[in-house]
Amino acid sequence: MHAAKGDLDGRTAIVTGAARGQGRAVARALARRGAVVWLADLCAPSDTAPYPLSTGDDLTETARLIDAEGGRCHTAVVDVRGSAAVTAFADSVAGQSGRIDILVTCAGIVGFAPVTELTDAMWSDMLATNLSGTFHCLRAVLPHMTGGWGRIVAISSMSGRQGTPNLAHYSASKWGVIGLVKSVALEYAETGITANVVCPTNVDTPMLHNPALYSLFAPDLDNPTREEVEPRYARMSPMRIPWCPPEAVADAVDHLVGESGRYVTGSVIDVGLGGAARMP
Repeated sequence: MHAAKGDLDGRTAIVTGAARGQGRAVARALARRGAVVWLADLCAPSDTAPYPLSTGDDLTETARLIDAEGGRCHTAVVDVRGSAAVTAFADSVAGQSGRIDILVTCAGIVGFAPVTELTDAMWSDMLATNLSGTFHCLRAVLPHMTGGWGRIVAISSMSGRQGTPNLAHYSASKWGVIGLVKSVALEYAETGITANVVCPTNVDTPMLHNPALYSLFAPDLDNPTREEVEPRYARMSPMRIPWCPPEAVADAVDHLVGESGRYVTGSVIDVGLGGAARMP
């Protein structure tokens, strides 16, 4: 089902993690449909993620792309780990827009280590960003979803549907997102607000394409390249596709945020390249 251009005219959307990758793809898709999109991102380095996070220039580029396509957007630097900062941001958006209609939480990090080598800082930062960050956003935005209409989509992961060696803290955070959103879906089921989850597999973004993640899946190679890891990623997928484009995640979000998602809440959509077929 293809989203109709203009069907979100007059809607206000917040996308976290919007500076690049999945967040950028989602933000552009919503803007093409007419929503005014508030682009939020940390735009700062991480002490625990083993790869560079997005920058202010990345966030500016997302806004430029939306502007070039005729869309409307605003940018904000927001650390989703901070409850007060997230609430202040949501209140500001609602104060300027009158309400908030759509929330898509893409902000997240990944890291890896065996359980016995996970430090307290690695564990805490992962949960603070991926799980508590999602909670902060939901709690801050829900009071501003009025008028019997609202759409919440949280980005989890296929690692939130199964155990993943050396990614225990990441899997735990993403499993938690699913439980959180399903609970919200039930709490708001009679209000016209829907809450759903999208679980991507490997996605063609900087979170996947970096030396640290390559070494996790190709520990026998010195400084593995994209070309060298591609067949290994492909073998992990029943479809034999190594990774999907970020636009595939945006397509799933597109389905959930408009009228096509009216009757869908508390659900998990897997963008898994066939991986979900292996799950109970």
